[in-house]
Amino acid sequence: MDYIVLGGAALCVIGLLGIIWCIISVLRDRKADLTDDQLKDRLQKAVAWNMGAFMVSALGLMMVVVGVILG
Repeated sequence: MDYIVLGGAALCVIGLLGIIWCIISVLRDRKADLTDDQLKDRLQKAVAWNMGAFMVSALGLMMVVVGVILG
């Protein structure tokens, strides 16, 4: 069960890095001189990546919990 916990922890870290990347990307886009349409397109892409990163992190947390319960 240690492998499930370690794999879940790795997924959590990957998800957290994805969330941090989304935050940095959005902050850079807001500071750039972009038109409203360009900014809207980039923010929509960032929201999709952000939701994916949250999903990966949540799956990792589920794996950690299952590994702890079974172990």
